[in-house]
Amino acid sequence: MPENQKKILIVEDEPSLIFTLRDTLESEGYDVNVVSTGKEALEQVKENKPDLMLLDLMLPGMSGYEICEKIRSMKYTFPIIMLTARDQEVDKVEGLNIGADDYITKPFGVKELLARIKARLRRASSWSKSGPLESLKLGDVKIDLAEGEVSKPDGKTHDLSTREVEMIHYLVERANQPISRDELLEKVWRYEYSTNTRTVDVHVSKLRAKIEMHPDDPRHLVTLHGVGYMLKVN
Repeated sequence: MPENQKKILIVEDEPSLIFTLRDTLESEGYDVNVVSTGKEALEQVKENKPDLMLLDLMLPGMSGYEICEKIRSMKYTFPIIMLTARDQEVDKVEGLNIGADDYITKPFGVKELLARIKARLRRASSWSKSGPLESLKLGDVKIDLAEGEVSKPDGKTHDLSTREVEMIHYLVERANQPISRDELLEKVWRYEYSTNTRTVDVHVSKLRAKIEMHPDDPRHLVTLHGVGYMLKVN
């Protein structure tokens, strides 16, 4: 395999779609592997470490939601694009909440899927080369972004999800500036289409509980009513 060839893992159980996806992606120069169950998907992630996953939502035994959640809990950060026949707002929000990077509804056009894949891979490559911040302090709270852990002066520690680490990186880049919910949804979730921004509020609330000494009266991750949020670092 060429050094720069990207590995894509397809997790799908529909034979006709598998054939189309494999043929299309291999013709674009991707190294493609296909599995049809959650167990096989998790094994392939550990063994081959894909650069991107196409993950069907409705699978036998273990759903796409469960697979995505397990992968993120294992600290793998490669992009995950969910494939599903559903087109309901709640499904999109749930997928984003558990760590999916994008969501495409069947039937979809090949050109659209390829564009989404290229965008996610480009973003992931840019992120890995930029030398992101590894640690910071907010008051007496220490945040180890490399390890995904928060340490408080009372000895308590909290694990950060991959999504929370990304949120902190983006908030630090825009420190002391107002950030709207839509901006966070687009830049952190990389979701270009309108959806319920409540998912952002839920994640901010969970993150605040980890990085603030007094989450009900935050000093750093504050709400700007009618605007969004701001990370105060001064």
